[in-house]
Amino acid sequence: MAEAAGRWREPSSRLALRWGSWTGRSWGGLTLIVGGGVAIAGTTASMAGLAAAGILVHVLGWSVMPASGWRRIVVVLPSTFSMVTLLSGPTYLAVLVIPFLAWLLVRHRPLRVWPMAAFVVAAGIVLGRVFPEYSGMLPALGVAVGILVGAAWAARAVHAATTRPVRPRRTLRRGAASPS
Repeated sequence: MAEAAGRWREPSSRLALRWGSWTGRSWGGLTLIVGGGVAIAGTTASMAGLAAAGILVHVLGWSVMPASGWRRIVVVLPSTFSMVTLLSGPTYLAVLVIPFLAWLLVRHRPLRVWPMAAFVVAAGIVLGRVFPEYSGMLPALGVAVGILVGAAWAARAVHAATTRPVRPRRTLRRGAASPS
């Protein structure tokens, strides 16, 4: 089905992909990123193998996201480091801003939507004070991830609302007079 002229599209959906579909790579990458983060967060001292698998899956998730290659490469280490840092407990939830900013970069979001990161940082600080013990990590992480997802959708909405749609080029047919 032809796309309506002038309708906004995800910037990364315009990339020429060497393999896979944009939708499949987006959902697959997101699933691997989150799954790896959950595996890392679920690690204890006696389950180091789970942490290693989580790190591998997390890195793989970023690498399959449909984006310019440099964007995928730049975000891997900071995002993985922030996931490992979360093992310290809810007082470190503000580091979720790093994977959030990585998401904005990989999704080709403009700088004007990056202030949405303030919501993620504020939530991490407040939740770290409400849940100071590691026993509160699960509910704190659930709320923090909910706020992170809401901020990502808000950034997408602001991006879509403030970007002029790309209009298809008009081409002249042979023999047609140019409009004057």
